[in-house]
Amino acid sequence: MKVRELMTQHAECCEPGMTLAAATERMWRIDCGVLPVVEGGKLAGILTDRDICIALGTRDRRASEVLVREVAMGHVEVCHPNDDIRTAMEAMRRAEVHRLPVVNDANEVEGILSVNDIVLAVDRGYDAIDSEEVMETVKAVCQHRGRALATMETLDYCSCAVGVT
Repeated sequence: MKVRELMTQHAECCEPGMTLAAATERMWRIDCGVLPVVEGGKLAGILTDRDICIALGTRDRRASEVLVREVAMGHVEVCHPNDDIRTAMEAMRRAEVHRLPVVNDANEVEGILSVNDIVLAVDRGYDAIDSEEVMETVKAVCQHRGRALATMETLDYCSCAVGVT
């Protein structure tokens, strides 16, 4: 099975000069958690809702003052429309990401492939996708990235923050 058979086509994108406020509004409007960042028609980065949250939580600035380029530029793991779905899942596992921009040979965005797309395909009965391999992919992208709570003070703070006593 090829990526093009499962990917979401015509992915909504954003530009490096867009503010996080505008990008957040776009995500809200189209009900998604990721926007490829495109500069000069080419993929330049990826912006996730988590990136926005972390950026705003660690800066003393408003979302209307922070540009996408300050948060989301750099290397992005990608796949291509003609890649085998197994190749894309391997890339997701390696990079520990839930979504891959799908680009053509000119690095232009053609769509997005998400773990959700793959899981739903298995649920619909696509026999070309091994469900055990899908589970390994889900486990790899969902694992904690080694950021354990460092101190008991942090644990106490977190417990209070979520209302646990």
